[in-house]
Amino acid sequence: MSLPVVLRTVARAEYLGAIAYYESEQPGLGADFESAVQIVLDVIANTPERYPIARRDIREAPTQRFPFCVYYRVRKDRVVVIAVFHQSRDPAEWQARS
Repeated sequence: MSLPVVLRTVARAEYLGAIAYYESEQPGLGADFESAVQIVLDVIANTPERYPIARRDIREAPTQRFPFCVYYRVRKDRVVVIAVFHQSRDPAEWQARS
């Protein structure tokens, strides 16, 4: 059974910002990034326990090809994404969201 995946407002803004950035760097790269994140979100929806816990109850799912991780919590009825985070950024930023 697949769980719905909900992105918090800040996570959605990070995600959309990264798509726009990659697209501005090279046409089509934003779509490639969007696809890479969507693959991770689909895996999370279908097997939410697959990825390791990074901190407390927050799990970390890396994307392929791009230096981003999806940080999320598994709830009984949904998955809540708290960050779509570039790996070079200070992790204290996403950790403060918990």
